[in-house]
Amino acid sequence: MPDRYLSFTGTAPGRFLTRRLGLPQPAALHRWSPDRPALDGPLLPLTAGPSALDLAPVLARTGPAVDPAGAAVRPAAVVLDATGVRDVDTLAGVHAALHPVVRSVVPSGRIVVLGAPLDPADHHQSAAQQALEGFTRSLGKEIGGGRTVNLVRLTDAGAAESTLRFLLSPRSAYVSGQVIDVLAAAGPVPPADPGRPLAGRTALVTGAARGIGAAVAETLARDGARVVVLDVPQAAQDARRLADRLGGTALTLDITAADAGERIAAELPGGLDVLVHNAGVTRDRRLVNMPAERWSSVLDVNLASVLRTTDALLAEGTLRPGGRIVATASIAGLAGNAGQTNYGASKAGIVGLVRSLAPRALAEHGVTVNAVAPGFIETRMTAAVPLFIREAGRRMNSLAQGGLPVDVAETTAWLADPASGAVNGQVVRVCGQSLLGA
Repeated sequence: MPDRYLSFTGTAPGRFLTRRLGLPQPAALHRWSPDRPALDGPLLPLTAGPSALDLAPVLARTGPAVDPAGAAVRPAAVVLDATGVRDVDTLAGVHAALHPVVRSVVPSGRIVVLGAPLDPADHHQSAAQQALEGFTRSLGKEIGGGRTVNLVRLTDAGAAESTLRFLLSPRSAYVSGQVIDVLAAAGPVPPADPGRPLAGRTALVTGAARGIGAAVAETLARDGARVVVLDVPQAAQDARRLADRLGGTALTLDITAADAGERIAAELPGGLDVLVHNAGVTRDRRLVNMPAERWSSVLDVNLASVLRTTDALLAEGTLRPGGRIVATASIAGLAGNAGQTNYGASKAGIVGLVRSLAPRALAEHGVTVNAVAPGFIETRMTAAVPLFIREAGRRMNSLAQGGLPVDVAETTAWLADPASGAVNGQVVRVCGQSLLGA
């Protein structure tokens, strides 16, 4: 269902009225398209405190043209290197660097703050670096104009290249207020063709016949992957239609079947590079009114099937070294939501799976494990939500609008990128910085 309020606020009368009444003023977001693949303007690098990072060659490859002299009046992106902030005094450099330029960032622009991992042996450094998280989230809530603000903790600039390329592009339009840890242990794998980083790789997406799953399949295919579209037998026609359009294959089976993992492995004798757990269901009802069937069906589809299938595919060796597992969590699992104790439990379980499995899967199989956590995304399911609840879901985030399935898909594609090997064990909210749990 179209967001008529967003359309109205894009008109002159709409801007005037909403400003006078103090209502949310969402800005039309600049999302990736073949016609506008990059941000509209240069990148301004800044520094707060001393730094040992060699950022220049990495930033030169991220997309926006770098303007080291700060000559541009309206930067499209600002990267603040705050890895050298170690105490309250050097933390003042964050204010000094960003205060003069925040207002000049173009609409749908980006601010990325680079921080260092917390040092357990230095509580002053840890306090100052943790302060960057509160600063980033707060700035994201006040900056407006479709702009986003994120924090990346890193020790090696090269390992963060794919992450910076994503955050400094229109692909990250609905990702804001996030903290992403990039490990230096696993180096990046530069793609042969940056425009098609998944060329030669096979990706399987569950629940892919429609909605977010279909958008994920389309985006991975755009990036060069051969996509296997998996869905239940009832959606076989839609799955085949999508697979044919993408030049992939359709696979219909019940993901909750005890042998689902083994059947997938048998269908992919050549192996698998990207596994996207997207299949999910809701059976909303308050706990006092929730029968056991509603509880068990949601936990089985959303969590138990993910655990069983992942275990089977890792045990079978179906996921090749350098592979990527991306699971779908939800802000309901991070913040909770009334009437969704079953759904919230299942999605919080995905977070636990990622955090536990990620280091072991990387060490034992060479596979990374991450999750996306969507907020309010415009789908057929949210279109059926009552009007006032739907409007609240759309406006209760820093961007004051709902996301699109492609926003989840773009985030998934970044995590699936061969160059994202240093991103592991992360749960990235795709929610426009939702106020729930923020």
